[in-house]
Amino acid sequence: MTRVGLMVTCLNDTLFPGTGRAVVILLRRLGVEVDVPPEQTCCGQPMVNTGYLDEAVPLVRNHLEAFEDCDAVVAPSGSCVGSVRHQHRLVAERSGDPGLVRAVEQAAPVYELTEYLVDVLGVVDVGAYFPHHVTYHPTCHSLRMLGVGDRPTRLLRAVRGLRLHDLPAAAECCGFGGTFAVKNADTSVAMGGDKARRVRESGAEVLVAGDNSCLMHIGGMLSRQRSGVRVMHLAEVLAQTGSTPTVEVAGR
Repeated sequence: MTRVGLMVTCLNDTLFPGTGRAVVILLRRLGVEVDVPPEQTCCGQPMVNTGYLDEAVPLVRNHLEAFEDCDAVVAPSGSCVGSVRHQHRLVAERSGDPGLVRAVEQAAPVYELTEYLVDVLGVVDVGAYFPHHVTYHPTCHSLRMLGVGDRPTRLLRAVRGLRLHDLPAAAECCGFGGTFAVKNADTSVAMGGDKARRVRESGAEVLVAGDNSCLMHIGGMLSRQRSGVRVMHLAEVLAQTGSTPTVEVAGR
């Protein structure tokens, strides 16, 4: 049996634990042994993105130690996977420690959830049932940094009962961007407002994405507008089977 480590991410662990549970339910249903190392913590992206690379060194070391016994690492976040895959080496090289650089190079591969399902397991139909009108927002890091392409929509189209609606200007950023939303609040709100309007235009009742950070931002807009549109992580949709509710379906 394949054994993977779930990098649940600090945002999910703190605010959206249902997403982590959904990943475990989904992967176990597909015959994957899932380990959730309790030692894991932040991937270090907030530090790196704001220029504090030295402060990210302990987090890179911790990631390597937490997942050292796993064959692969899976995360329900294109943002965090992008950080591990592209920023950890930068942090290691900046540290001046050749051993840390080697450890990063030899670490278990890290996959965004849809990459793991489609590319590694070779699965598109995961046995899900979700009879709702859905639209999908491709988050910036998954789209541009990881290049996940149509993997998420292929998975959604295979869900029984689901009707997928096109999202106008789907590739445009929602405006969250972590610290960007704090440093450039007015611009962030304007971008989020544009995205929320297009979600409403899609005619969907549920907005799905692969990053809860984006869903938190857009979902806040949709909630304040009393749009009636819920937001839901892709993993939570794929974990639904229709027999007994495995994950609560709720707005944020």
